[in-house]
Amino acid sequence: MKNKIQVTRSSMPPFEEYIEEIRDIWETHWLTNMGVKHNQLEKQLEDYLKVPNVSLFTNGHLALEIAIEALELTGEVITTPFTFASTTQAIVRKGLTPVFCDINPDDYTIQTESIEKLITEKTSAIIPVHVYGNICNVTEIERIADKYNLKVIYDAAHAFGVTMDGESVANYGDVSMFSFHATKVFNTIEGGALTFKDSKLNEILNSYKNFGITSGKTVEYIAGNAKMNEFQAAMGLCNLKHVDTEIEKRKKIYNRYIELLNDIKGIRLSIPKDGIKSNYAYFPIVFENYKYNRDEVLEKLSNENIYARKYFYPLTSEFSCYQHSFKIQETPVASYIADRVLTLPLFADLSLEEVEKICEIIKK
Repeated sequence: MKNKIQVTRSSMPPFEEYIEEIRDIWETHWLTNMGVKHNQLEKQLEDYLKVPNVSLFTNGHLALEIAIEALELTGEVITTPFTFASTTQAIVRKGLTPVFCDINPDDYTIQTESIEKLITEKTSAIIPVHVYGNICNVTEIERIADKYNLKVIYDAAHAFGVTMDGESVANYGDVSMFSFHATKVFNTIEGGALTFKDSKLNEILNSYKNFGITSGKTVEYIAGNAKMNEFQAAMGLCNLKHVDTEIEKRKKIYNRYIELLNDIKGIRLSIPKDGIKSNYAYFPIVFENYKYNRDEVLEKLSNENIYARKYFYPLTSEFSCYQHSFKIQETPVASYIADRVLTLPLFADLSLEEVEKICEIIKK
C-alpha cells in the first residue's frame, strides 16, 4: 500500500486510439467552433443517452449557467445544499436567489414533500440534484412543476448513463445538465452537456455558448464563450466506446464494498433503488455511532496513503460568500449527512485487493 490510492482516477482510452482519433486535426487545423468531432460526439451521445437533443459545452458549470439563461429564469430557484459548489454558484452568478430544500436521509436527493412550502410568487424553477447516481423523485417533481408552472433543470452531473425503469435520466425535466469532468464516469477531459426535448433550444444554446452570435452580422444575446474544443470531443469519442466496460468494472468494485461493509453496526450504505440501473459513480458511506467518527476514519485511511473524500462537505448553504446575501434555510437532514458522509475510492482500475485493504482499515 505504498502507492497512493486517490478517491478517483480518470478513465482514459488506449493511447494509440486517442492519437489516431486526433490525427486528422493536423490535416484540417479545425480546433474548435463546433467542428466535426464536436458534432459527431453530440450525435453519438444522443444515441447513447436516448435523447432527442444534446448540446456540448466546455464544462458542466457553464452548461448549467447557460441553461438558466436560456430558460429565462428569474427570482428564486428551489434547490438543495447537498451538492458541489457549481450548482449554487451557477444560480447566484445568474442573479437568482437559491432557496435551499432539505434532502432525503436514504438517497440524499431533494426532499420532494418539502418543496411546495418553499414556493413563493418569486419562484421560477426547481434545480434538483441527482446524487452519487441516485435519482430524484422525478414523478413528484414533475407534478409540482406542472402545478405551479415552474421550469425544472436537473443537475445530473453524477448520473451519466443511469436509467430508471429503462428510461434514460437525461429525458427528465426541461433540461438536464451532465458534467464530463476528468473525474466523472464519462469524461471529455473537461466538458459538459445539456439534454432537452424542445429542439427550439438548440439555436439559443448554440448562440449563448458563442458570444450570443446568431449569424455573421447579428449578436442577439449578451453571452460568453463555452464551446467544447475538438481535442475534448476526441477524448469523448474514444471514452464513449469504453464507457459500458468501465461501468461494469465499477460495478464489481461497488459490489465488493457492499459485501465487506454491509450489516456493520454504525455504517450506513447507499443502495440503488429498484428499477435503477446505476453507473456506480461513487461509494458513499455514512458513519452513525460507529466506533470512529468520519474524520477519524478519514485520518486512518490517509495514514495508509488512501485518500477518501468528505463529499459533500460543507453544505453549499454554509459557504461564507453567501452568508450576508440572502436568507439561508435550515436543512437538518443535509447537515446531518454532510457531517458524517465519506466517499471511498472508486474508479475502474481499482483492484479488489485494494478494496479489501480499505475495508480492513475501516473495520480494524
